[in-house]
Order: sequence, then structure tokens, then C-alpha cells
Amino acid sequence: MTAKVKIDRAGRIVLPKPVRDRMQLTPGTAMELEGDGERITLRPVRPQATLRKESGIWVFQGPASDESIPELVEAARKKRLRELQG
Repeated sequence: MTAKVKIDRAGRIVLPKPVRDRMQLTPGTAMELEGDGERITLRPVRPQATLRKESGIWVFQGPASDESIPELVEAARKKRLRELQG
């Protein structure tokens, strides 16, 4: 997608809503900016995956937790739903 945007007096750029939606960008999303000559690249900073596939099985790659996996999944679903609903 290509879009023309303008820098405001404070030096800010507003990303068009279709871009934010497609990239799943929400308020507070950390972004990484890289400049190379006349090109500016802006990337969302995403957490590293905590699952890795080993021999066809997804394996958790993080610290041990006493929390219930179904509870963690439910909490993540509720959080994502709240984010999508605004």
C-alpha cells in the first residue's frame, strides 16, 4: 500500500487507518525507525515468539509459570477483543 502523508508542525506523521488496521498497530505500539539515504523505514517492534516448532510439535520457549495455560489463553483472548473493540 502506498499513501501520501504530511509531517505536522510538531514533526508527527499520522498513519492512515487502513495501514494501522492491516499492520495491527494500536496506540502505544513501539516502532523502530531506520533511515537510509532518501528512504525511511518504520517497523513495529514485536515481541519475540515464545513458541518454536520442534519435530512438528510447538514447544514453549520461556520461563516456567504456575499459571494455567487455558487461563492464559482466555486472558489473551479477552485482551485482544478489548483492543479490537477500542
